[in-house]
Amino acid sequence: MAEYRRVASVSEVPPGKALVVQVDGKQIALFNVNGEVYALNNLCMHRGGPLGEGRLRGKIITCPWHGAQYDVTTGQVVSPPAPADAPIYPAKVEDGSVWVLVS
Repeated sequence: MAEYRRVASVSEVPPGKALVVQVDGKQIALFNVNGEVYALNNLCMHRGGPLGEGRLRGKIITCPWHGAQYDVTTGQVVSPPAPADAPIYPAKVEDGSVWVLVS
């Protein structure tokens, strides 16, 4: 059954930054875009690069390995070489904590 899990405090993910967390064996990259936190699978769909280590500009993350770009709000690929969108996880902020829905 899917449930929201506390994964970090909001202070660990300041605006314009990323944080990688482990939840049930999954690497999830958290991104703070103007105070809203979004969660994506940390692995680039091209060659498995660590998205959480990429450069975040606005809502676009660039994979540090080969430059694929994703919209962190939707997981959608916006620039190749990634062949598919990145899986996303619903995220919310409550009482100073970041919560992610994992199944």
